[in-house]
Amino acid sequence: MDEVFRALADPSRRRLLDSLRARNGQTLRELCRGLDMARQSVSKHLAVLEGANLVTTVRRGREKLHYLNAMPVNDIAARWISRYDQSRVQALSDLKHALEGTVMRRPEFVYTSYIRTTPERLWQALTDPVFTERYWGVTFETDWKVGSSIVVREQGVTIADPAQVVLESEPYRRLSYTWHTFTTEWAAAHGFGDELLTKLVNEPRSKVTFDIHELREMVRLTVVHDDFEPGSAVADMASEGWPRLLSDLKTLLETGAAPPAPEPT
Repeated sequence: MDEVFRALADPSRRRLLDSLRARNGQTLRELCRGLDMARQSVSKHLAVLEGANLVTTVRRGREKLHYLNAMPVNDIAARWISRYDQSRVQALSDLKHALEGTVMRRPEFVYTSYIRTTPERLWQALTDPVFTERYWGVTFETDWKVGSSIVVREQGVTIADPAQVVLESEPYRRLSYTWHTFTTEWAAAHGFGDELLTKLVNEPRSKVTFDIHELREMVRLTVVHDDFEPGSAVADMASEGWPRLLSDLKTLLETGAAPPAPEPT
């Protein structure tokens, strides 16, 4: 995490993060205009923030959008905070809540994680029930072909809905599907009340997309969960769950405890 602390040490980079905290998903031009900084300076600072994984980017048409990424701060919280008393890490806690609070208010958010694994093994971890049950507690029954339905099983509850479908499927590169249906049985299994369930059911269906990019000795996984309406309750829940889930996925793959990966096809 040295890169994270070095990136945060510069006041200009903290201003960039503050700008993204106020309005996530900005282009380089918007960041320059909002901070009254030269384009070259902003580009250099963004490169440092991206190198520390505090900022991640996605492309929408010809535009490159910049997002805060909560993963590094979540890793600090999960791995280090328990070793120190709370008063010494209050600043980190405040930063974590600020970063994650941003994506909760945004109708589209992005997480990036760097995992020491292969695209084949990561794909298996995202699709194989043997894997997903271990770090997610969920299994998906589908052939992972575009247009195929997905049956979700979680905590003894089976959710089958024709609207739960695979949207994109490029093995070892990209996977996208509609987010699942919320049922009375599912809510009861999680201890959620009728009021929250009603909110979830009345929202339009969202989608999640996994982009896999192979690097030298690791893989960059970018998760985009979008198509939310303003004030979405699903977005609030997802933004709390994704950092922890991806951290568990990373740990499972990097410990070597996962089942053997299939041969590339």
